[in-house]
Amino acid sequence: MARFNSLICPVSSERVDENRVRFTALGVVLLTAVFLFTGSVIVPAFLVVDFYIRAFTRMRYSPLSFLADRLIGLIGPEPVWIDKAPKMFAARVGLMFSVLMVAASLLNMPILATASGSILVLFAFLECGVNFCAGCWVYTYVVYPLVRKDS
Repeated sequence: MARFNSLICPVSSERVDENRVRFTALGVVLLTAVFLFTGSVIVPAFLVVDFYIRAFTRMRYSPLSFLADRLIGLIGPEPVWIDKAPKMFAARVGLMFSVLMVAASLLNMPILATASGSILVLFAFLECGVNFCAGCWVYTYVVYPLVRKDS
């Protein structure tokens, strides 16, 4: 467990509500499950747009985070403010898997589409279900060792 206490995440001064992040991840789980059961390429195409908005724009909401924000408004939990940078990194990873799902579907590669969708469901479930940021883990153990500058 000590390994998880020493995670290194990208850091920014911007904050987001953890409740909204987790409900948005629930939306990703549900939509990706729809794709896995139906094979409809429209679903991962929608996810590509949603992840792109969250990962690369300054827009306040993506469609899924907008719905999550409205749902949180109905339920009423107090905001839990967390660093936005790890969530942007995770959105970029989600974008990569969504693009892979679309490409694999269009190229008639159902095993690759299913595998990438399954990984996306796993990462999103870990975020929404157990509050574990797989993006932070990937950053700490894969990206950071590659980009750090040893002095």
